[in-house]
Amino acid sequence: MEGGASRFGVLLFVLIILLGFVEGEEEQRITALPGQPRVNFSQFSGYVTVSEKHGRALFYWLTQAHSNASIKPLLLWLNGGPGCSSVAYGASEEIGPFRINQTASSLYLNKYSWNTDANILFLESPAGVGYSYTNTSSDLRHTGDKRTARDSLIFILKWLDKFPRYKYREFYISGESYAGHYVPQLAQAILEYNKRYFRSNPIINLKGFIVGNAVMDNYYDNIGTVTYWWTHSIISDKTYKRILKSCDFRTQNTSRECDDAMDYAMSYEFGEIDPYSIYTPKCEASSKRLRQRSLKFKNNPIHLRFSGYDPCTERYAEIYYNRPDVQKALHANTTGIPYKWTACSDDLLGNWKDSEFSMLPTYKKLIAAGLRIWVFSGDTDSVVPVTATRFSLRHLNLKVEREWYPWYSQGQVAGWTEVYKGLTFATVRGAGHEVPLFQPERALTLFRTFLSGKYLPDSSKQ
Repeated sequence: MEGGASRFGVLLFVLIILLGFVEGEEEQRITALPGQPRVNFSQFSGYVTVSEKHGRALFYWLTQAHSNASIKPLLLWLNGGPGCSSVAYGASEEIGPFRINQTASSLYLNKYSWNTDANILFLESPAGVGYSYTNTSSDLRHTGDKRTARDSLIFILKWLDKFPRYKYREFYISGESYAGHYVPQLAQAILEYNKRYFRSNPIINLKGFIVGNAVMDNYYDNIGTVTYWWTHSIISDKTYKRILKSCDFRTQNTSRECDDAMDYAMSYEFGEIDPYSIYTPKCEASSKRLRQRSLKFKNNPIHLRFSGYDPCTERYAEIYYNRPDVQKALHANTTGIPYKWTACSDDLLGNWKDSEFSMLPTYKKLIAAGLRIWVFSGDTDSVVPVTATRFSLRHLNLKVEREWYPWYSQGQVAGWTEVYKGLTFATVRGAGHEVPLFQPERALTLFRTFLSGKYLPDSSKQ
């Protein structure tokens, strides 16, 4: 009898703990967003404190999978900048389940959302981005790669305590642009944590990552970017030669001659185009803002001259996510942040303190660790272009496993790919900086194939 009572006590204790977890989840459940169509999946959002001392808290939005959410993998999505919002871009323009209409009054469904195949966790990181905040104002002037990776790891660990059913679940990371730093740096931090605390059966069951138009190496990225401008007839022969002669891309140092050459290229020779998608119409309201950002941050490397894709849809997001009823539904801005929600933080971009010159050594470590690693590139982006990525990847000196070939989606050539030992590279034809925005169907095919661990389809009949 005593043994039975003891077992009952243990079961009761476990039940109380589980009920506590459920109650914690329910507090962050999204019943429905204003103007949202009816959906068959659950959503949760809220804050996780990553520094009690400084009062740093990161905002997340989880959209569970359409079906079989309990067995499908968990994907963490990070946008870059540094200082741009995963809610503004990843969730609202790219891989999320909803799009915002032109009046910011309602949402409509994205039939190519990646939550058809995975549970997606959007994270606004670091503190100061979007709804994420810090109570220590100096944090905004001293943020960089190291703190971002550390805070993101703390976030995941604490978030898993809130949502324990995702512990031990297959876990992947994705993102774009400056997330070319965030994603592999976080992957490395997770591997180091697992090695230290969970040598077997880690609660963060990291399997790999997939990153697009990624900042990888300052030298090769910058050379590849200028080369893209020239080979796509955006800049003149004279300016191309002038930039190569005056800019020392092997260091972080700049010069007046280099600044003048770069400013001339962007202010006069580029013309009124969207640099994130050179063949599509630009948004009239975006052009001036992009130019102001490019001049304001002219002392940074090329990849920091623009702080995130700025189409007209960003305006809809900035209206929608500043609505009090939207913030209430999202459990956001609960502390009364003293500024408006914006898609990108110029304060963070202008004060970024540490940025690794090259991510290639980190890639080598992650490849050696056996992670599934895919790098993709939209081929109409002039900010972090396909040439930059190819120059960087070439210097990893990886053995080719399957040589260059066209891959297909819906009967059309969707891009080209080459598979190396430890890494797959793919281009996406006709896509700009935000690949899922411009080519959503092709991006979904890419993601599904990544999850499957197979080669991209090499025939239009597949």
